[in-house]
Amino acid sequence: MKDLLFPTLRNYKKEYLPKDIFSGIIMAAVSIPISMGYAQIAGLPAVYGLYGSVFPILFFALLSTSRQFIFGVDAAPAAIVGAALVSLGIESGSKEAIQYVPVIALMTGIWLLLFYFLKAGRIVDFISTPVMGGFISGIALTIILMQIPKILGGKAGSGELPELTRHIIETCKDINWLSVTLGVGALVLLRVAGKLIPKFPMAIVIMAAGVAATMIFHVDQHGVVLLDAVEKGLPKLTHFQFGEIDLKQAAGRSLMIAAVIMSETLLSENNFALKNGYKIDENKEILACAMGNIAAACVGCCPVNGSISRTSMNEQYEGKTQAVSVVAAVTMALVLIGATGFIGYLPVPVLTAIVLSALMNVVELHLAVRLFKVSRNEFYIFVAACVSVLFLGTIYGVVIGLLLSFVAVVLRATNPPRSFRGMIPGKEAYYDLKRNRNAYPIRHTVIYRFSENLFFANVKIFQSDIENSIKDDTEVVIVDAAAINSIDITAADRLEMMAKNFDKQGIKFYITEHSENVNEQMRNLGIGHLIEEGKVRRTILAALQDAGIQSSESVGEKDTDHAIRTSCQLEIPAAVHAVHAAMIPAEEENTLEEFAWAFGDDAVEEMEKKVHQVMEQIHKLPDLERLADVGFEEKLKNWHSLGVLDEDEILRRMEMHLDELPENLRGDRKVILQLIEKRRRRIEQQLLLHHPEIVEHLKKNREKLERRLEKQNPEAARKLHEWEAQIREKQE
Repeated sequence: MKDLLFPTLRNYKKEYLPKDIFSGIIMAAVSIPISMGYAQIAGLPAVYGLYGSVFPILFFALLSTSRQFIFGVDAAPAAIVGAALVSLGIESGSKEAIQYVPVIALMTGIWLLLFYFLKAGRIVDFISTPVMGGFISGIALTIILMQIPKILGGKAGSGELPELTRHIIETCKDINWLSVTLGVGALVLLRVAGKLIPKFPMAIVIMAAGVAATMIFHVDQHGVVLLDAVEKGLPKLTHFQFGEIDLKQAAGRSLMIAAVIMSETLLSENNFALKNGYKIDENKEILACAMGNIAAACVGCCPVNGSISRTSMNEQYEGKTQAVSVVAAVTMALVLIGATGFIGYLPVPVLTAIVLSALMNVVELHLAVRLFKVSRNEFYIFVAACVSVLFLGTIYGVVIGLLLSFVAVVLRATNPPRSFRGMIPGKEAYYDLKRNRNAYPIRHTVIYRFSENLFFANVKIFQSDIENSIKDDTEVVIVDAAAINSIDITAADRLEMMAKNFDKQGIKFYITEHSENVNEQMRNLGIGHLIEEGKVRRTILAALQDAGIQSSESVGEKDTDHAIRTSCQLEIPAAVHAVHAAMIPAEEENTLEEFAWAFGDDAVEEMEKKVHQVMEQIHKLPDLERLADVGFEEKLKNWHSLGVLDEDEILRRMEMHLDELPENLRGDRKVILQLIEKRRRRIEQQLLLHHPEIVEHLKKNREKLERRLEKQNPEAARKLHEWEAQIREKQE
């Protein structure tokens, strides 16, 4: 339980305390007008906004993992509750409203608890930066439009952009110019101070100046609206009147509010956490919101939410931990107990200017400009998310934001980066032919790189690109699948169909460079036969060598200790004076052992299957002379997926199965062993020539197999060693 409480106060540093106390007092001060105004929008008397700024904030601070985020009475939940009251015909501020609103808050808290147990916080993982930025900016602009009429001398607006615009126009018909002067003047001072002296508490100075203006100049007598005076005293516990409320309708409204609170709070918290270099636990934040709303219900308040404007101000004044919220709650409690008198002297336009200044910092104009420069598609997504919140409201903005995020993923996945590859003379890698003017395709060969997972929505593009690249002289198609981490059944069926079509055309088709995971998916999806047929290779080079593309001619360059270089013909125009041979590096160590890569957990079973296939072919031979005529190595021709280490292991396994030979061949075990040993010696010679560093690994692998044979069949191992010794004596 201790791990859940006050996570941001662990290892608290004493140097944080002055800033946390100062910022907490500021939060309490600006919360007075904000919370009172939003309480009225929700249909409650203004004082309930102050009640919602004590215990709900404390409960949120108790559990929140966000260092900066400020909780309290906020615009979106208040607006939804207010709209619900209007639709039910409940008068704002009435006894029915005071009974109905706390029940909504309680049910909102219960829904959020359910979200917590369902771990619904993962929803934010599906929301991109443009969507998040557009969503937050849309909310900030909506609240700004709500507050503008208060600067003009009217009341705060509600609803979406059309309603807010009409309300502003109506308010403009009866403007109080003194109110405008006070509000605009305060806003200009705040913005200038924010640039020149950002750490100076200009908000408190302006609030004090507003109180002084009322007391000295009596601005209220000239039409300037003041905050309503409130009675002293802490909130009392509410008595829920469930019997007089339509619980079904309330449950639906509260579900909507809970979804808005979760989405808006998590999006905003992640945004601030990302900017300031820390992480939050989304699920614990949902729990903190749930407990905050249950606490709000218990004191009769409306649903509460994370506040973007107050958090932005907290960031400005460098609040470090949730100690800010604790100080703000305690300060508000002290105000309610004995200092409510000054509230009635605060000019509404002055306090509204403080709110507007904070909200202007939330609108992410800089992100919009950046997206416009670097990615028009993401810029349009940003604008769409912002506009959807402005015109349709927060809850529809959340839904549209999620849809836009998924659309962005689909658009990116269905039109991924892809390229055709070739080689630069004298270079070892494979290069994008469009981006490298000195790169040329390998003659008779298409190398295609697809940089996205392969699934139903993009496999047609994959197929079309490859098929449109085929020429009359194309002999080999190689897919560089290094960026493909998964395939679905539609893509698997299409790959199988493409392989069959290429076989009919006499074109060799390979899939290369991908992870073992893709091989496992291919086997599970029923196209594992492509691996067995040698159409799946570990590297592009392995595919080129299997297809016989490289030339056997030397290019006059010495081999190094770590790489073999062979030449391959490039399609270089005659007019281009360049070297006509490209150097292909030898296979790396991990390409010499492809069987485990290709077959994964089934590697041993598949290897045994290969051994039995060869043994069955030997069984069918009438005599050993026929084996000699056909050629032992000919039996290996269909082992496309084998590296040299794999082949050496299969040869050793064949030795272990010599007892299975038919009667007519059992007397010739020594000859068969001789053929096996001859092949194994050739493998070792190849490694010594090209990969001497691998030879030691080969020897250790052989020793491991021999120990296994001795353990499984001691008698067979003894005979095998005798036969091998006789063969070596004869050769010597």
